[in-house]
Amino acid sequence: LEAMEKETGIVLSNSPTVNVGYQVVSGLPKERHPSPMLSLDKTKEIDQLKSWLGDKEGVLSWKLDGLTIVLTYEDGRLTKAVTRGDGVTGEVITNNARVFDNIPLTIPYKASPVVVRGEAVISYDDFREINKTIGDADAKYKNPRNLCSGTVRQLNNEITAKRHVRFLAFSLAEGADAALRHEQLQWLSSQGFETVEYVKVTADSVEAAVRAFEKRIADFPLPSDGLVLIFDDIQYGRSLGATAKFPRDSIAFKWKDEIRETHLEEVLWNASRTGLINPIAIFEPVELEGTTVSRASVHNLSIVRELRLGKGDELRVYKANMIIPQIAENLTKSGTIRPPEECPVCGGKTEIKYDNGVETLHCPNPQCPAKRIKAFTHFVSRNAMNIEGLSEATLEKLVDEGMVREFADLFRLEKWRDRIVTMEGFGEKSFDNLIKAAEKAS
Repeated sequence: LEAMEKETGIVLSNSPTVNVGYQVVSGLPKERHPSPMLSLDKTKEIDQLKSWLGDKEGVLSWKLDGLTIVLTYEDGRLTKAVTRGDGVTGEVITNNARVFDNIPLTIPYKASPVVVRGEAVISYDDFREINKTIGDADAKYKNPRNLCSGTVRQLNNEITAKRHVRFLAFSLAEGADAALRHEQLQWLSSQGFETVEYVKVTADSVEAAVRAFEKRIADFPLPSDGLVLIFDDIQYGRSLGATAKFPRDSIAFKWKDEIRETHLEEVLWNASRTGLINPIAIFEPVELEGTTVSRASVHNLSIVRELRLGKGDELRVYKANMIIPQIAENLTKSGTIRPPEECPVCGGKTEIKYDNGVETLHCPNPQCPAKRIKAFTHFVSRNAMNIEGLSEATLEKLVDEGMVREFADLFRLEKWRDRIVTMEGFGEKSFDNLIKAAEKAS
C-alpha cells in the first residue's frame, strides 16, 4: 500500500498509512467564497431539458442531497475545506474533511492549486445504523441530509470519523485545464476522487438517460433529490453568464411526483411531548413509488383548514422527493374535520395558538402523559423497574393510542393485547415477553 501511494501520489483519508488523529476545535471560522456559489434553476419537465440543451452536448448526473463542500489543495496536499453556507460565506471544516471516508489527503497534481467542489453525503444504511444508537426519539435525525449537515460541522472530528461521510466530486473550479466537463470528472477520478455518477447526453438521448436514473431511485444507496444537467463544453457554458440567482450553464431536474387518488378515512390528532397536537391524515391505502401508503402528516391546523378536510373526501396524494407522503389536493373539500376540544391523551381542554399567521393546536396540561414520555422511559429503565421491551418509541405509541396515561397502566397492558400485537415491531411472542417482564417488575 505504501508503495502504491508513493507511485500514484494519492493518499486517501481512510488509508492505514495515515495517522491523522482527532482534533477538537473551539469554533468553525467563516470564510467568503472567491465567487458566489449560486443555486440551480429547476424543472420537472423532460421537454424543457431537451429545449434547454438544444444542439449542445451535456453531462447528466445525480443531484446528491447532502452538503456542498469546496476543497483546496496546494502542492498536492489538502489545505482547506469550506462548506457552501449561504453561497457567499461558508464555514471552514478542514479538520472534519480530513476524516471523511474517501477524501484524498494528497493528490499527484502539484503544478498549481486545485479547487474541487462536491457533495458530502451519508448513505441510507449508515443513517439507519446511526439512528439506531439514539435512544431519544426526538433526538433521532429526520433524514440523511440533516445528519450529514450536523456531522460535517462537529467541533470534535472523532464524532465525524465514526459517521462514514463520503465526498463525491462534481466539478473542478481550479486545476488542470480541460475543455469538457466529462474530461474534468475523468481527471478528478485520476487524482483519487470519487465522482458523481454521470452520462453524456444530447437532446435526443436525455429522456432515456433520465428514465434510466429514475428506475434506480428505489435502490440507490445515497440520498438524491433529482438530477443535474450541465453543458459539456465548459467555455460555452461560462459564456452564458448567470442571472442574479442561477448560473445559465446548468439546470436541476426534479422528479415529477407520482400522484394517486384516494379517500380520507379520518384525521388522527397526536399529542407530542412539547404539547403540540399534530394532525395525521389516514386514507385508503394506495401504491406510491413502489410502497403502500396510508397516512400523511398535515403538519398544523392551518393546513387542515386550508385543505378543508372531511371524512370521505377524495384526495390526491404523492411522495415529496419520492420519499415523504403528502396531500397534494383535496378534490371534495367538505371541511367537516374540526380540531378536538380535548387532548386525545389526557382529555384536558386544548387551545389554539397563532404564530406568524400559522394556527397550531396544543395541550396546555403540564401533567399530560404525552409530555411525560421521559418519566415513563426512566420508570421502565434497567435502573428503575426494569421492564424489558418498552423502548421510548414504543411508549410513545402506547401513549398516543391512549393505552398508557399513568405508571400503573404499564401493568395493565394485557387488556390491550389485540391492539398491541398488531403494532409495528410487535407480535404474540414479544407481547408475552413484555407481560412477563411487567409481572416480574411488579
